[in-house]
Amino acid sequence: MALEHVTNCPICGGNEFTLHLICKDHTTTGEQFQLLKCKMCSFVITSPRPDQITIGKYYASNTYVSHNARPTTLVDLVYFLARKFTLNWKKNLLVKFGVRGLLLDYGCGTGDFLNTCKKDGWDCYGIEPSVAARTIASVATGISISEKYEDIKEKKFNVITLWHVLEHVHNLSSLIGQLKNSLATDGTLFIAVPNYEADDAKVYEEYWAGYDVPRHLWHFSKGIMTHLVTTHGFRIKAMLPMKLDSTYVSILSEKYKSGGRQTLKGFCRGIYNGLNSNRKARSHNNYSSLIYVCTQEK
Repeated sequence: MALEHVTNCPICGGNEFTLHLICKDHTTTGEQFQLLKCKMCSFVITSPRPDQITIGKYYASNTYVSHNARPTTLVDLVYFLARKFTLNWKKNLLVKFGVRGLLLDYGCGTGDFLNTCKKDGWDCYGIEPSVAARTIASVATGISISEKYEDIKEKKFNVITLWHVLEHVHNLSSLIGQLKNSLATDGTLFIAVPNYEADDAKVYEEYWAGYDVPRHLWHFSKGIMTHLVTTHGFRIKAMLPMKLDSTYVSILSEKYKSGGRQTLKGFCRGIYNGLNSNRKARSHNNYSSLIYVCTQEK
C-alpha cells in the first residue's frame, strides 16, 4: 500500500507534530492510522495516509453509507432518516444566505441534495469522484455529474456546497482556491465538516466516528476553519450547527467501541451522548458538525 506522509501543516506551514490519537479503520480494512496534531496551530492530520491513487479501496464497501442509495443496518437507517430531514433544511439555508441561480454541489454523493434543489428551481451541477455514487446520482437527478473540478471550471456559481467533503480531499488549500475562482463575486460557499473539539469527540476519543480514518484526511476545529477560509480571502458570515450529526455519530461510535456490534444498550447510550453533546455545545458552539457560510471579502 502506498502511504504518503504530511511533512508540513497546510494551515500554518509548521513541520512539528505530536501524536493526537491512533484510530482504526472500522469500515473496510481494520488498519490503524495515526492522527498528528500540529504543534503551532493544533490542526489534526491523518498521517501517514493512502495517496490519491490508493485511497479508493477504503471507500469500496457496502457499509460506506454516503455512497449507498439504501440503508442496510439500523445505524444506516438513522443516517438516512436524518439525511431526509436535513435535505430541505439545507436547501432553505441556500435561499436564506445565497443568491438563487447556479449551484455546484462538490462531492455530491448519490445526488439527493442536488435532486432536492433541482426540484426547487436551481440550475444544478455536481462533482463526484466515486464511479458508483456518480452513476446513481446521474440516474436519480437527470444531471450529468462531473468526475473532477476541471470539467466545470469555466462556470461561475452563485452557490457552492461541500457537505462533509473537505475532510476527504488531498489537495486541501488548492481546492479552496479553485472554488473561489468558480464562485460569483456575490456568491456563497457552504462548508460542513466534523468538529473534533465537540464533546462527543472527547467522550469517544479514538472510537469517535467523526475521525473516520483514513477517508478523513483532515480534522477541523472552528479556529482552523476560520484560518483556512480567511487565508483564501473569505469571511465567515455564519457558523451553524448540524445538531442531528452528534446523535448519529455517537450511535456509530458506540458500535465501534463494541467491536462492530450494535447493541440496544449502545444505541441508547449513543442517543444520550449525542443529545448531551448538543446541550453542552449551546454555550460555545462546539457542535459535532458545523456549517461555515462563507462569502468573499470585498
